[in-house]
Amino acid sequence: MAKIYTRTGDKGETGLWGGGRISKYSARIHAYGTVDECNAVLGLIRNDDLSDELKIMLADIQNLLFIVGGDLATPGNQKTTITRIANEDIACLERWIDKLEKGLPKLAQFIIPGGCPAAAQFHLARTVCRRAERWAVALVKGDQTHEKAVIFLNRLSDFLFVAARTANQQAGLSDVLLSYPKRD
Repeated sequence: MAKIYTRTGDKGETGLWGGGRISKYSARIHAYGTVDECNAVLGLIRNDDLSDELKIMLADIQNLLFIVGGDLATPGNQKTTITRIANEDIACLERWIDKLEKGLPKLAQFIIPGGCPAAAQFHLARTVCRRAERWAVALVKGDQTHEKAVIFLNRLSDFLFVAARTANQQAGLSDVLLSYPKRD
């Protein structure tokens, strides 16, 4: 049986899909590592008291995030047969956003992350997703990955915002509205 540890990363480098080694501090590693972190937060949320519909959406998103991670781990100019994020994946998120938003009250002001535990975790996942997006943008700007991964992450953060609002509504709670503190 193969061991889980290889010792090949002990000097601060890691292997890329298709070959080559890079620093574990590179934008590429930050990008797909942060996608992995977002996926882990979504795994936590799926254990919360959510509708079956949201749980199914999250399961699909978690699988898509593995595709995004593989996409970001593979240089854009590399000849490979990996699956990459497609326009259909982005369109799916947009359909889900539209569907969830139809049942929510219109937003007239900013909301603060919070409410029920699932909503707070959706907001956490959204901020982690935004960080992954920033790292992915660094790769796209250097022509080192495909732009669709960035678009997917941008749309996913919108989905997570709407999902947080939906979780609060399903828990019978209102969004936590921004109120400016009164100072003496």
